[in-house]
Amino acid sequence: MTRCACSRGARALLLAAPLLAALPAPYAPIAGQGTPEEALPSFGETFSVGYVLVPVIVRAGSGYARGLDRGDFRLEVDGRRVAIESFEPRAEAPASLVFLQDLSGSMENAGKLEASREAVRYFLERAKPGDEFAVASFAGGEERIEVPFTGDVATVRQAVDAWEAYGTTALHDAVAKVPEISAAGNNAKRFILLVTDGLDNASRIPPAEARRLVRKAQLPVYVLGLRTGNPYEVSPEGKKVYRYADVLNLLAHMTGGRYLPIDGLDDLKDAVAAIEDDLRHQYVLGFSTGDGRSRFRDLKVAVAGDGRRAVAFRRGYTGPPPSRPPGNTSSGG
Repeated sequence: MTRCACSRGARALLLAAPLLAALPAPYAPIAGQGTPEEALPSFGETFSVGYVLVPVIVRAGSGYARGLDRGDFRLEVDGRRVAIESFEPRAEAPASLVFLQDLSGSMENAGKLEASREAVRYFLERAKPGDEFAVASFAGGEERIEVPFTGDVATVRQAVDAWEAYGTTALHDAVAKVPEISAAGNNAKRFILLVTDGLDNASRIPPAEARRLVRKAQLPVYVLGLRTGNPYEVSPEGKKVYRYADVLNLLAHMTGGRYLPIDGLDDLKDAVAAIEDDLRHQYVLGFSTGDGRSRFRDLKVAVAGDGRRAVAFRRGYTGPPPSRPPGNTSSGG
């Protein structure tokens, strides 16, 4: 696996992923080849989204709340209700999945890298028509897109089979890149699967800054923490036992995903099955943005019912304010 020849260009590609998704075909980078940094658009705090998708998971008891329609949901931005302009309820709808893989040297131990491959293979083997996949990785101070979004399962499988562990882990740096990855998919249903052992020995970004950046993520992040432990466990002195688990858990919570600690093969099987269930049972709400300053805006989703439903959703987006008041919705799904 060649690393040095494309590391800087691939890193720039990762930073610009949402913008590259909108470029004409002649400007699209080729997988495995470096892209000159000066040719790429920049990404900054004022990146504006024209349409916001809000994936929502609604659980009822031990299962999912099925058969809900648009009218069952209430969507608020910064405390004000907004119109739900699009609504995707279908379990069979195609999905966009990003596999964000920790390839640091510690992943070579205790079968963690092979467990990572098994997690990806699970989703590839259950791919539905229209599903698309992308593969990104981080290790040795660099983050790379190995496979841009594609429906070619064989290409993804080949990249995953070629994974090799090397270098140090910059977990917080990789977490900070999640917002840049998040907008590149073509399907309403989407998520990132982050697989890591949570050992950070190289990050330049401190945990608090990583948490702040996580709020910008555009889609759910599901974290498979390989022997990363319980984020709530504390020592007799009151200190976090698994301090990186805390960051991973927050990442998942803020984006509407889940943090799933993995200690063995049975845990892995249960976790990937639970994630796929979530993905296929997503409701996806959408609304357009209008004119105004681009900044972080709080999102809140409520579901009509008896109050015993658990609702998971992303906690905000970065962009202009919504463009339409409630009641002025489109007729399309």
